[in-house]
Parts: sequence; structure tokens; C-alpha cells
Amino acid sequence: MNSQKEDGQLLVETTTDTQESRSSSFLYAPSNFRRRKLSSKIIKSLALVALVIVLVPVADILYLFVYNGALAISIARLTQNTIGPQIGGDGLYNAIEGTFFLMGLSAAIVIPIGVFGGVYLAEFSENNRFAFVIRFIADILAGVPSIVLGFVGFTILVLYFNWGFSAMAAAITISVFMLPYVIRTTELALRRVPNSIREGALSLGSSKTSMINRLTLRFAFPGILTGILLALSLSVGETAPLLYTASFGSYPTLKLFHDPVGYLTYIVFVDSEQPYANAHELAYLATFLLIIIVLSINVVSRIALRRFSKQYESRI
Repeated sequence: MNSQKEDGQLLVETTTDTQESRSSSFLYAPSNFRRRKLSSKIIKSLALVALVIVLVPVADILYLFVYNGALAISIARLTQNTIGPQIGGDGLYNAIEGTFFLMGLSAAIVIPIGVFGGVYLAEFSENNRFAFVIRFIADILAGVPSIVLGFVGFTILVLYFNWGFSAMAAAITISVFMLPYVIRTTELALRRVPNSIREGALSLGSSKTSMINRLTLRFAFPGILTGILLALSLSVGETAPLLYTASFGSYPTLKLFHDPVGYLTYIVFVDSEQPYANAHELAYLATFLLIIIVLSINVVSRIALRRFSKQYESRI
């Protein structure tokens, strides 16, 4: 009986202690909630201030180039070739044509190599030494300055192979610049595909090659396309590798060897330093066209990707 009384007293004491602790926590809860709410508001305000600090200069730069570039647009400047900054009839036709030519040629080189390399690393390598070497080289190439790649391209392609300043030398150099981005993003996109999809396809009798072609590549296509677009967008704004490998051609050309090629970034690089008003207008126009090209690539690809995703989901 005494033990039961003692247990009852202990139970009453513990219940009273828990009730007191709960009441004290309720007393302190509003102050903790106010403190957390205040700290949340401070962090949100700081994040908003940081966003404004970043966006205001970007918006100012875009407004400067878009406004001045739009004012400099004319049919003559879009249809005439670049002859010299002091001539009033100077145009950008050869630079526009050369930019698209180099983009298409470098994309034709880097996309198959980069995608196949990413597929090998994600699906076939099993983390062997060769895969480690490929990843290491890709990471090193991603950090190498583009002017170094341009000098290497000049030494090997222009001089040693005797290709001269040409579209092929420039396209291969730009492809080396783009390659690590395409390889790594392709590998990461394929690794994000759940293993259950692979296991299900293989258990149903599908070969590994068929499984990759029909399932994993389709599921990873948005990530692969993002990597390709990132590489293309970065390559469009490069000047240093092209100075060493393509020089600059004042007339349109589709030759692969022994013929310099024009490109828009050269106009921005050179004409912005000239003392002529016409040269400055050409530089603004070239920058505006580069912005339009990058935005167009991203918008068109996103629209195509959305339609592809809807069609693929409807088939599934």
C-alpha cells in the first residue's frame, strides 16, 4: 500500500511538472515566434536587396546595348559586308553569316562527341580508370582560359597542319571549348534517370543499347539539351580563340580551309575601340544581334522541348 501511495505521488508530481513546463513553453512560444518571424523578414529583405544589386546593372547593360543596337539597325548594315570603320556604308553581313557558320560547324562536331562521351560515362564506364581520366580532362578543359585554347589551336591547326586561318580550325578550337560542358551535363542528366527504369527494361528482355536509345536518352533529353545550349551560348560570346584561328574575313565564305571567317564578336572587340561614330554603332548592333541570337536559341529550344515532352508523355 505504501509503495502504491508513493507511486501515485510520483505520478502527480511528474504530471504537475509537465504541466508547468508546458505552461512555461507556451509563455515563451510567442517570443520565439516573433524572433523567428523577424529573422525571416530580415533574411528576405537582404535577399531582395542582393537581387536588386545584381539585376540593376544587368538591366542597365541590356538597356544600353538593346536601345543603341536597335537604333543602329538598317537594311544596309544587315546586307553589306564589313569593309572599314571609317566608311559610312559598312555592314555586318559577313560577320552574321560567319557567326552562324561557325556555330553550326562547331555544334556538328561537338554534339555527337559530347553526347556519346556522356553516355559512355553514365552507362558503360562503371567508374573505371578510363572514365576517371575522361572526367579529369573534362574538368581541366572547363577551367582552361579560352585564349590558351586559341593559341594551341593556332599552333597545331593553323601552323602545323597548315590549314591557315579557316573555319575548320576555328570550329575545332571552339568545339574543344564546348566539349566538357556537353559531356558532363549529358552524364549528369543520364544519371538522374531512375535505375528502376533500366532494371524494368532489362528484365523485360530489352538490350542495353535499346534501353539507352528508347528510354534513358528520352528521359534525359531536357538535361542534355540544356548542356548543349549552355555550351552554344558560351561559345557565341568567345573572341580570343577565333582571333588565333579564324582571323577575320571581310567577305562571306563557306570554305573550310585557308580562308578567314568573319564573326560578330570581332566587330564588338575592334570597333568599340575605334574613334568613329559609325564603328561604335556597328559594335552596338553586333552586340544586340548576339543577344538576339542567344535568346532565340533558348526560346526556340524550350518551345521544341515542351512539345517533345508532351508528345512523349502522350505516347507513354
